[in-house]
Amino acid sequence: MSIRDLIEQRLREAFAPQSLEVIDESERHRGHGGWREGGETHFRIRMVADTLAGQSRVARHRAVNDCLKPAFDAGLHALAIEVRTPDERDPRGGGPASLA
Repeated sequence: MSIRDLIEQRLREAFAPQSLEVIDESERHRGHGGWREGGETHFRIRMVADTLAGQSRVARHRAVNDCLKPAFDAGLHALAIEVRTPDERDPRGGGPASLA
């Protein structure tokens, strides 16, 4: 199983997100620490999940990182995390949380 697939599977099982994007940004980090040929070292996740309601940003990030420990053990080096609930505004604009 690829690291990307592992990330997606674990997040879906743990948080039942309404929407989820798992983006491999490894090529943007070519030559940086942790990068390796073939990618799958640097990812960005964008997730909307009501299961995270009532948690602080730090608590949400901890929950995601804890969930993805197997991915880090398999070679994931860096993770950018964008998580919100369906009722929170998308900081990229466009009203309530959406990944469009």
